[in-house]
Amino acid sequence: MNPAGRQLHLGAFLYGTGHHAAAWRHPSSDVERLGDVRWYEDLARTAERGLFDAVFFADGQSTGDVSLGPGWFLEPLTTLAAMARATERVGLVSTVSTTFWQPFHAARTLASLDHLSGGRAGWNVVTSMHDAEARNFGLDAMPPSERRYERAAEFVEAALALWDSWDADALVLDRAGRYAEPSRVHRVEHRGAHFSVDGPLTVPRSPQGRPVLFQAGASDAGRDLAAGRAEGVYAVAHDLPSARAYREDVRRRAAAAGRDPDALVVMPGLVAFVGSTEEEAHRLRAELDVLLPVEHSLAQLSTFVRQDCTAWDLDAPVPPLPPAEGFPGPRGRYETVLRIVQVERPTVRELLGRLAAGGGHCTVVGAPEQVADRVEEWFRGGGADGFNLMPPALPASLDAFVDHVVPELQRRGLFRREYAGTTLRQHLTG
Repeated sequence: MNPAGRQLHLGAFLYGTGHHAAAWRHPSSDVERLGDVRWYEDLARTAERGLFDAVFFADGQSTGDVSLGPGWFLEPLTTLAAMARATERVGLVSTVSTTFWQPFHAARTLASLDHLSGGRAGWNVVTSMHDAEARNFGLDAMPPSERRYERAAEFVEAALALWDSWDADALVLDRAGRYAEPSRVHRVEHRGAHFSVDGPLTVPRSPQGRPVLFQAGASDAGRDLAAGRAEGVYAVAHDLPSARAYREDVRRRAAAAGRDPDALVVMPGLVAFVGSTEEEAHRLRAELDVLLPVEHSLAQLSTFVRQDCTAWDLDAPVPPLPPAEGFPGPRGRYETVLRIVQVERPTVRELLGRLAAGGGHCTVVGAPEQVADRVEEWFRGGGADGFNLMPPALPASLDAFVDHVVPELQRRGLFRREYAGTTLRQHLTG
């Protein structure tokens, strides 16, 4: 049992036909259905059947080599709106970039999703990362990280003010002639270094008041933003010591910012290959690994480490990599690569295999009890308040986790047997 009474939180990170880069090439993949909203509705219903806190979509504003496999397809918030109609309880979280959006647009769209879903909307606050994305928005390159996070902090403040511009009791709905009470609807009049927003929002206060804020930054600025504003924190961690160090750091920063550290739900990514036996799980992974072209893997690694890896000797040790300080790309992912190289001393080929699914997130291959063992170890060991599941292949990996790992976690007293609330915030705080 779980004497402390803490309960795990679980999210389902939906991406393409799965997080393994070769999942789309498998004969059983649903790659033909990536534009079919009914497929996503089915995935959301599966997550809800598993009593997950939320499903989550990342987002990107550019595409790479389209021959290598699917990346982005449907726009996430539009898709989540459809998924809201197919579900009743599971939360609906999307990335929205503070570099490319405007606060009014984001606040309006997310408040609308919160209304459509009955209070299940969440926003993963990101600053984006690639120059190719910037060039789709009139910029030659991404602004420096410090400037992006300054903009992000102001963006969040403006969005929060817009959500608060309608009091909870502003709607009167008096057919005699008063739809809303003007004194309960407020101008924002935000004037900052990056944004000027008058307000009020055009959308009345939503069921949660404010959609739930998530954050996924690993840099100092990202951690500060998470500690100051986020309710859920998506993390990248290769092993328990690094996961524990990250969680302790953001909790310490939250306390320094005057917040209760327990108000943050830290959810590292979890890649789980689940089989009826350990042997079957390894076979499932091998079926995907064999479909992965080496050229694709090297291209992915080049993206992670921000240098050309295509000429690296596959059977030689990974060449020396510069420290994380000053790294221009996604720091959390890069630090994970450094950690794998430091701890495992892999060859380049071995590193490519480790990164094929999930890019270095916690990965477990085994029977349901073995997967549950790893989850429990991290949960009890202070490395996680829950996990953002990254299924290697969809829908099969999500089905396997829901049908076989969730019951094991419930048997151990670590996970809910029913939803206690109806909103995403209630799922995270209950």
